[in-house]
Amino acid sequence: MTTPTIPVSLPPARTRRWYSSLWVQVTVGIALAILFGALSPARAVAMKPLGDGFIRLVTMIITVMIFCTVVTGIAGMRDLRKVGRVGGKALLYFEVVSTLALVVGLIVGNVVHPGSGFNVNAATLDARAVADYAGQAKAQTVTDFLMRIIPTTIVDAFAKGDILEVVLVSLLFGFALSATGAFGKPLVEMLESLSRVVFRMVDIVMRFAPIGAFGAMAFTIGKYGVSSLGPLLKLIASFWTTSILFVVVVFGAVAWMAGFSLFRFLAHIKEEILLVLATSSSETAIPTLMEKLEGLGCSRSLVGLIVPTGYTFNTDGSALY
Repeated sequence: MTTPTIPVSLPPARTRRWYSSLWVQVTVGIALAILFGALSPARAVAMKPLGDGFIRLVTMIITVMIFCTVVTGIAGMRDLRKVGRVGGKALLYFEVVSTLALVVGLIVGNVVHPGSGFNVNAATLDARAVADYAGQAKAQTVTDFLMRIIPTTIVDAFAKGDILEVVLVSLLFGFALSATGAFGKPLVEMLESLSRVVFRMVDIVMRFAPIGAFGAMAFTIGKYGVSSLGPLLKLIASFWTTSILFVVVVFGAVAWMAGFSLFRFLAHIKEEILLVLATSSSETAIPTLMEKLEGLGCSRSLVGLIVPTGYTFNTDGSALY
């Protein structure tokens, strides 16, 4: 005798509302900020702490996130030489693409002359700001660079928030932990648990992304005004056109050789793109970008190594500008 089966109807899966997507919320925040900045410039300027606070929240997490990601990734790898091979290829890629971006920027600048027509009085410039930029742009030897990425102490690297110093400490710690074998397994498990907590912190912080984007964009529009952008339209249009063409042509070729769709990938990271546009800080995209790359199947150790170093070395946008 068989027992009759009673069909059980499962509750329908909760569909995610379109307005709950982060990119939609950030887009709305940017649009409202532009409107608010145009209608009430004085109040919009006062929104600056919202953007600054969000950037500081993200910066607060980055170093610990990089450390946990790199260390646990390296400790779990069987072939540690793979890290060195991929790291060398990445540095070569950064050098080639950044140089190409610099060449393209020079060509466009000499052909279009986007800065022509600006009547800048040297007497009105901030001498201290000019000196700071000149100091940052001075020539740096290989020895100076290598000495700069070595922190005074391990704690100092995290205290300053210097990404390259943190990457160096993380690599050394990860290799040392891997060499200890079974003795280091409890520490690896602890760092994996810490990594889960850190990624949960990222989820919490990113809930404030629309507010941060609103504050940063409102300050920009309120301080400089929509009308003040008129004389800069040629410069802005030239830069944006060049950047888009560079992404489509150069990155499109890289994506084709790597075997993935550039536009599908850009659509996948649209939230990070909007955040960078609104806050003018690429640091805000690092945590969620690393998380998404891992979700796409990229190795944790390589993500932790390539993304932070790319943030420092692979500055294609600055080279184009």
